[in-house]
Formats: sequence, C-alpha cells, structure tokens
Amino acid sequence: MPFTAVARAEAGRGYATIRRADLRRSVRISADVDKVSKKANANEVVAAIKEKVLPEVMKKYPGMTYNFQGEQKDQAQSMRDMMVGFIVALIIMYVLLAIPLRSYLQPLIVMSVIPFGLVGAVVGHVVYGTVLSIMSMCGFIALAGVVVNDSLVLVEYVNRHRDDGYGLRHAVWEAGSKRFRPILLTSLTTFAGLTPMLLETDLQARFLIPMAISLAFGILFATLITLLLVPCVYLILEDFKGRVAKEWRGVLGQKAAAPTGTEAGRAGEA
Repeated sequence: MPFTAVARAEAGRGYATIRRADLRRSVRISADVDKVSKKANANEVVAAIKEKVLPEVMKKYPGMTYNFQGEQKDQAQSMRDMMVGFIVALIIMYVLLAIPLRSYLQPLIVMSVIPFGLVGAVVGHVVYGTVLSIMSMCGFIALAGVVVNDSLVLVEYVNRHRDDGYGLRHAVWEAGSKRFRPILLTSLTTFAGLTPMLLETDLQARFLIPMAISLAFGILFATLITLLLVPCVYLILEDFKGRVAKEWRGVLGQKAAAPTGTEAGRAGEA
C-alpha cells in the first residue's frame, strides 16, 4: 500500500532531541543574570517568574510541573543545611550556658538578645542596599555566638552580687551601671575592626561584605538592646519564679492543713 494512500506528508522542523524525566517529557530552560548592570539578582528574577510567568503557563498547560535546578537548588539545599546547623548551635550554646550558670532559665535570658541581633543585621543590609545572601546567613550564625557575650557578662555580674547578699534590684542596677562601659567599648571596637571590610571595594573581597554587615550591625544593635532588655527580662523572670513558688507553697500548705480520711472519721465519731 503506497504511503500517500494513508497519510499526507509536509516538510517542516522537528525536535532534535526529546528529553524525559521520570517518563514525562521535560524542557530545560537556563539563563544567567546580568551582574554588570546590577538591575536585579537571581533571587528577584526567580521570584518574578514564580509570581508572574509560571501561573499563566500553568493555566495554559494544566498538569505541567516545574522545579528549579542549578544555583537555585544548591542555594535551597545550603539554606536547609544552615538552618539545621543553626538549631544545633543554639542547643549546644544553651547547654554550655546552663552548666556554669546552674540554671535552666538564665540561659534563655542570655540568648534572648539573639533575635534582636538578627534584626540589626537585616537593618544593616537595608542601609547598605545589599540583598541577603548565603554569606549573610553565615554572618547570622556567627552573630548568634557573639551577641550573647554582653548579656552573659550582665547576668554573671548580677548573680555574683546576689551571692554577696545584695538585693535583686540593687544587683541588677549595679550590673547595668558597672558593665555599661566595658560592654559598649567591646561592641564599638568590634564594629571598628569590621569597618575596613565594610569599606572594601575590591571585587575579590566584596562577597564577604554581607557577612561583615551582619556581624557589625547585629552587634551594634544587640548591644543597645542588651543594656535594656537583659535587666528587664531578669527581673520579670525572678518575679515569675517568686509568684510560682508562692502559689506552690500555698497549695502545699492547704494539703498539709486538710485532715486525712482517718482523722475526719475520728472527728465524726467524736
């Protein structure tokens, strides 16, 4: 049977290759960001594609799926690994603080400044007009281990004064006044040491600037918060512990004062 009897042929272009992933036809699209003009970065481009382009394509071709590979996939994997490492670092930090302080709650006072240090790091990126990157996240993790130094000095000073017989409020007040200058000078000297990196214009060193921004501005912001937050949190925690202890003593007193079943029976017979 001749071919023309069952079909009609037309000259045209066909697929050179057909790629498949998990038995489904796939298309790979790759692009590089123009880093010279600095009009956008890879994260902004991907966010725009997810928000504007992909919904229209999904509406036009139902059942289509997509995923990001290459730099975006590596970045997402790095972020997940860093989050796990950050959580592990916080747990180790808590254990190391709980042992010398001999308390389960005071390490939380010391570590309460960590979120505010991260806020300062984000503000620093906004001031410099720098986007968050992997190096910024590395700076966040390093910052968590640095900002606790000032609050640890305050808490240790308060504990030492209370052990010497001073009252709670007097010990907290003395800690804030006596440790104000050392804490402030320590943070300022650290910020000054990071300033040359912040002002670096060499292209080979510019990838370290986001980490320096996280450390410098995070330490500076956390220092100001530490001098106000840590004494207040210490007093709040002690008031809470006092209330809990008072309530617990009241409950124990009521149980001790209540007659037992045998005593109540004897009182009824009498």
